[in-house]
Amino acid sequence: MLPLALILKGAGAEVAGSDRSRDQGRTPEKFAWLESLGFTLFPQDGSGIMSAQQTLVASAAVEDTVPEMVRARELGCPRMSRAELLAALFNAAPTGIAIGGTSGKSTVTGMIGWILDAAGMDPTIMNGAVMKNYVRPDAPFASARVGKGDVFVSEVDESDGSIALYRPRVAVLLNVSLDHKSMEELRGLFGDFLRTTSIGVINLDDAEAAALAPEYTPWLGYAIRNPLAEIGVVEGSVSEEPFAISATVIDRRDASTHALRLGVPGLHNLSNALAAITAAVAAGVPTGDAVAALASYAGLARRFDVIGTSAAGVTVIDDFGHNPEKCAATLATLKAQPGRVIAFFQPHGYGPLRQMGAELAEVFAQALGPEDLTVLCDPVYFGGTVDRSEGSERIAGLIEAAGGRAEYIPAREDCATRIAALARPGDRVVIMGARDDTLTLFARDLLARLP
Repeated sequence: MLPLALILKGAGAEVAGSDRSRDQGRTPEKFAWLESLGFTLFPQDGSGIMSAQQTLVASAAVEDTVPEMVRARELGCPRMSRAELLAALFNAAPTGIAIGGTSGKSTVTGMIGWILDAAGMDPTIMNGAVMKNYVRPDAPFASARVGKGDVFVSEVDESDGSIALYRPRVAVLLNVSLDHKSMEELRGLFGDFLRTTSIGVINLDDAEAAALAPEYTPWLGYAIRNPLAEIGVVEGSVSEEPFAISATVIDRRDASTHALRLGVPGLHNLSNALAAITAAVAAGVPTGDAVAALASYAGLARRFDVIGTSAAGVTVIDDFGHNPEKCAATLATLKAQPGRVIAFFQPHGYGPLRQMGAELAEVFAQALGPEDLTVLCDPVYFGGTVDRSEGSERIAGLIEAAGGRAEYIPAREDCATRIAALARPGDRVVIMGARDDTLTLFARDLLARLP
């Protein structure tokens, strides 16, 4: 919602709003920043809805019983979902580049935006995460960039089916794996996504994504391993570092090669970079220029975000990992380097935990070694009517049953106490979870407690 509000205000609209997080006293610095930009913020008690001339935009997480929703119905205000508003803005742009897939959308959105910015295309960028390249003292939560060019770059969401609303010129499909919907539903949504575009960009290393390559729509493939991809890497050129990765990119259309070094680690980020390069090529940027721009890509907040290293040598990393694929990518990046891993995981809700809990448990059990540990607290819960009868204790048990090591500690603060007591020099502590901005503060506070 925040980047949408920033884009609307940048276009000259009058924007006000409310958030239960503000009412609960969480991340006050974010709301103070919004007020400093001229946004009017109200308590979530309906007081901000004063006229039938207002349009109410609400995310899918907002229940119909919330006072704003009730008051808007009473006054007859026009209503839009977050996705409907984003799709309207996106579809109005001459060149829309949409990034879809189960994992990696925010990173690839940031990478594509940065490449197009460097190419002088002045894009508008709608991201689900803070883009470090655009953070400034007066823009600490830069999850959007308002440009004056023809290009609108945005990640698009499959979790609520709203991906069907978009009409992109370039559609990027990163991967297809279990998250909010069944695999059958996902195949239908992503297949339609590719068929509605002018040109598709498809990850040929992902069997599910590759199987959806449309028969009649032009598309380009990218891959680390699949030699059929137009954009790939030279075999044997990949070099992983603790906090970076490098490779030689090959454009097989003309056999040209280009040296790439990313300041973000992991094979998944190399794949993300290939996606961004291929999308930029589809939008008219030369391959070499796209590769060169990524050398200065700074990454996203909460995407393998190194908070710091304690005096004794314990490194704390803040990460958005919350579904099986995201968690697996983060853990694989950590285990590519020596040293013990303590993985703290706060599930992003009781519903998702029921949907994918067994798969998450398998990831933690298989990706981590006998010396590593997973620590789980209770899932995120900020109110509402969700069934909370089954929580993190089940996942901890499943990890143990699959041969991993796990501890369930209900309160997050008690988890920090336990981790601080366990940590020793050389450990990497990764803080994982979604839907909770206070996880970054938790990571910083934990670092301060470490020896």
